[in-house]
Amino acid sequence: MPDTFAYLATPYSKYPGGLEAAYREACRAANLVREMRARIRVYCPIETSHPIAMSLRIDPLDHAFWMSVCRPFMERADRLIVVKMMGWQDSRGIAEEIQAFEAMGKPIEYLDWPLG
Repeated sequence: MPDTFAYLATPYSKYPGGLEAAYREACRAANLVREMRARIRVYCPIETSHPIAMSLRIDPLDHAFWMSVCRPFMERADRLIVVKMMGWQDSRGIAEEIQAFEAMGKPIEYLDWPLG
């Protein structure tokens, strides 16, 4: 059974390839982290929320709504892993996630992308 629970932050609205590409890359990153670190459970909000937004016609760019959905996961997570994909430094969501984890005193790890 995994020892820890990580929240995986990836860019979405600022990803240069668009939302669908951001979703695919987020899924790829989440799966690679799961493979590399078998003892870590990973929650990737883009992996979860993009299909929901598309199928239920919820605005995928409603920042306030999605941050409220993600907040309980941030509170539960033991750490934040920020995937340094193109656009990550310009992402409002990632900036807020980093700020939240810093305020909670939880560790933040930065993962280079793409992985070697």
